Amino acid sequence: MKQRVPLTLAAVTAALAAVTGLATLTAPAAGGASAAAAGKPAARMPVERSLLVCPAPSTSDIAETLYTAITPGAAAAGGTGTARLLGATKEAKPVLELKEPGKPVGAKASGAEAPALSGVADGFLAPGWSAQQTTVVSVGRTRGLLGVGCTPPGTDFWFPGVSTAKGREDYVHLTNPDDTAAVVDIKLFGPDGVVKAEAGTSENIRIDPKSSKAISLASLAPGAQLADVTAHVTTRAGRVGATAQAGEEGVGSDWLPASVDPAGTLVLPGIPADATSVRLVAFAPGDEDADLKVKLAGPTGSISPAGSEQLHVKAGMTASIDLKDVTRGEPGSLVLSPADDKKPVVPVVAALRVVRGSGAKQETGFIQAAAPVGTRATIADNRPEENATLLSLTAPPGADATVKVTASPGTDGGEPASQDVTVKGGTTQTLTLAPAGGKGAYALTVETISGGPVHASRTLTIPRDGIPMFTTQTLSDDHSTVSVPKATQDLSVLTQ
Repeated sequence: MKQRVPLTLAAVTAALAAVTGLATLTAPAAGGASAAAAGKPAARMPVERSLLVCPAPSTSDIAETLYTAITPGAAAAGGTGTARLLGATKEAKPVLELKEPGKPVGAKASGAEAPALSGVADGFLAPGWSAQQTTVVSVGRTRGLLGVGCTPPGTDFWFPGVSTAKGREDYVHLTNPDDTAAVVDIKLFGPDGVVKAEAGTSENIRIDPKSSKAISLASLAPGAQLADVTAHVTTRAGRVGATAQAGEEGVGSDWLPASVDPAGTLVLPGIPADATSVRLVAFAPGDEDADLKVKLAGPTGSISPAGSEQLHVKAGMTASIDLKDVTRGEPGSLVLSPADDKKPVVPVVAALRVVRGSGAKQETGFIQAAAPVGTRATIADNRPEENATLLSLTAPPGADATVKVTASPGTDGGEPASQDVTVKGGTTQTLTLAPAGGKGAYALTVETISGGPVHASRTLTIPRDGIPMFTTQTLSDDHSTVSVPKATQDLSVLTQ
């Protein structure tokens, strides 16, 4: 057995200085435990850096795109920071640049040459930095209002609700913001399970550094014309921003962001009151089937849609159900939960395909399952025109909640406005809030004050030629703070 060599205080001090570069000693907690181990809560500190990526807006020459970005909150005294969105290519110039928190900025782009974007915010502009792109395509096969929030890059994405059917043009846009290549796999799952892909098309897809690529889902499995498909995007190397874009001839087009991670209970917030067709698509990634209870949370409570009270989802297979005009003139949100509380919870992912209008005047949009707004969430692009912006707030059954909604100034002026809203459990509340005298696009921020979780979405409507063009984006926690455990130096480790 080796004997321990006694250490003098001077030796301990020298060792600490060599290891940490610090010569300050702190007495250890009782029993030699750190403060974290002693049960003290970790501190929450603002993030110092945020990264976002946005897909290329459109392939249409007549596309008109507005980019909007904001960091919510008030400027800190003496704070400094930068926030830029720029083309996702090497040596690209900034498309827009934020100067201070609390005030949104906007930039416009036209045609099919507008690139995918990436950007970094740091310093006092990093916490909660949010960006959005909204595109109008007036005519053509992919005409519509397409809106999508810019998101952090990741490694795993689920897209229930895409399609390879005739008349659909669905793509997955992959953007690599990093300096090294990313390698991506895409798997498709239809009503009968895995869709066999053409050899060499769906695996080891290379996304070069600082570049973007759009993958046609129909090209991955030629001949497999499936109305309802779930796409699973994963990376073998690196990370990417991933968003699906769906277009349907004669019906319109929109972005379909990734669903929240698989869970036993899901909320899909913000079905418009005048929806003429609503289709639910769900997928169970695991080895067990899922039986889901389907509820519509409306202004006064929750109901089970007649004839569509439950949905059975076989493991590894995409299931769907046509809910038709389920809202019947009142806005609502769909809540999915296990049909039998006594059985083990089976995680699922889900999305809604929503149609407004009829005949040649239809427009389509998508609502994916959304996480709660958490501490704070922001949607950057809203318009002050009458009936253009509608915020939907949903509290799942079981707990009421109160949130604070704040409208920022517009990109061209105005004074902020705020309102507290209480949402009863099992209901969906809607409101329109705009800055006083606001001009240009403005941001909406939702902060949880008390109670249970709240799920939120914003529907933006811009009618064109009698077509109720719209897009719906969900809001999720901006993760503007990170947990920083409190710890003290434990000198006993140097004598072990």
